[in-house]
Formats: sequence, C-alpha cells, structure tokens
Amino acid sequence: MPPVILRNLKRVRESKFLSQEALAAKAGMSRSALARLEIGGAARLSTVPKLAEALGVAPSELVGEPVAAPR
Repeated sequence: MPPVILRNLKRVRESKFLSQEALAAKAGMSRSALARLEIGGAARLSTVPKLAEALGVAPSELVGEPVAAPR
C-alpha cells in the first residue's frame, strides 16, 4: 500500500493540547517519527489508525484536505 500524508496531524494535535511527546507515547511511536510526519513525511497506512485513536478522531480527519479554522 502507498504511504499517506497526514495533512492535518499537527493542527489536530494542537487542538487537543497535546505535545509531540505526549501524542507519540499514546500512539506507540517516537517523538522524532511524529515530528517527521508533521512536516510532511509519508506515513505507513497502518500508522494512521494508531494516531487517529490516540487523538480521538476518525482517520479521515488526519488525511483529508485541511479544514479552514472558523472565523
């Protein structure tokens, strides 16, 4: 399966008031791996559900088009 880009990962993490360290621990990954994903690194498809569960969101929220912040 092709890797995916998590377009909204940082935005969702910050909206949940989680540090990279905290989210990485909840998702079972290293902080450096999470940091790479936040700057546009490709993720394995199996990583998406783990991060979504740790954030309490649907996987599609992480990979979909960025949603503009309400004004």
